[in-house]
Amino acid sequence: MIDHKDTTHVLNWKEVPQLPKAEGRIDAIDLARGIAIGLMIMSHAVSGLVGIRNVPEWGMVPIHFLTKFSSSLFILVFGIALAVAFLSHTQRDDWPKRRLKLWVRAIEVWFWYKALTIVEMLPFSAPSDIVDTLLYQRFAIWVEILGFYAIALLWVPLVLPFWARAPLWGRLATIVGLTALSAWLQGVSFGGNDILKALLVDHEDHYAWGQLSRAPLILSGLLMGEAVLRCYFDHALRRRLVFILMGIGALMVAAFYGVALASGDVYGAMMAVARNAGKHPPELPFMLFSIGGALVLLGLALAGGAMAAKALRPLTVVGSDALKAFIFHIVMIFLVLRFLLEGQGTYTYPQALGVGGLLILGAALWIWLTRWVARHK
Repeated sequence: MIDHKDTTHVLNWKEVPQLPKAEGRIDAIDLARGIAIGLMIMSHAVSGLVGIRNVPEWGMVPIHFLTKFSSSLFILVFGIALAVAFLSHTQRDDWPKRRLKLWVRAIEVWFWYKALTIVEMLPFSAPSDIVDTLLYQRFAIWVEILGFYAIALLWVPLVLPFWARAPLWGRLATIVGLTALSAWLQGVSFGGNDILKALLVDHEDHYAWGQLSRAPLILSGLLMGEAVLRCYFDHALRRRLVFILMGIGALMVAAFYGVALASGDVYGAMMAVARNAGKHPPELPFMLFSIGGALVLLGLALAGGAMAAKALRPLTVVGSDALKAFIFHIVMIFLVLRFLLEGQGTYTYPQALGVGGLLILGAALWIWLTRWVARHK
């Protein structure tokens, strides 16, 4: 095992990932993921039951505005979890088995993505539109993040062995290069194939998550995962990591407000982010705010550690099984509340927020119950 104290040496640009074995489960990662899912559930409850156009201004800013941390935090934690659970195994004999496990997970996520697409589109879409969506002729909205993860779980296992052998400068250059490439590809027509463009780098007419445009976040998460493994179990190093993450996050949020001030309309810039302007395709103001806030929340989760994870147990449980939590809240919002109970448009904004809070608790209870049943079979 690598001594955590050895990580205080001067930064070495030629260094490859050094991953000590975790000294126990890192509940802070589950908590950070749970915070991301919790924010997403609140956002989906509002947009699914009330509709963004019907949200009062005080609901858009600040409440709905702050939920924009969710997507970036979710993707960053995806990379962190991959680094913690899989990266150190890429050079071992059991890697093919673990790689297969990731690919099987991709199939499972893809199945639920398609199943929940049907749930989301009932009863307000024609059967032909649902079929077109299932066949990648168009996209849904609320469940598309699952489609992103299903595809990402296919290519990320192929990248991990190379990432584990690459020097630090190479890993950083890859992140920068992919960011620049995805930005450049926004101006490419892809031969008029809008669906392909949406899948790769986002498209303004489709609510899909581009693999190339979000890959830098996944890879940044891998770097953070390495830092978490090397620092989390040493209090001094953890404080330093928390300070760095929160400091960078605060600077990014400040940069967002700097851009807003330069535009002459700070409130308008905040309202635009709350309405998802610059999310698909990703634009600088939205990403500065979303990633910056995500880093601050990640730092807080790591600072709180096991104590915070225990105090916020429902969020930690939700974060420990993201797929079950996602399935639960989509089924409850779109199948039960919107379809069976015909509840779309009947909720006020405060009521939708209350529903979102109950769905977070319900998802935690559902995960706990399924585990209890599995243990007592």
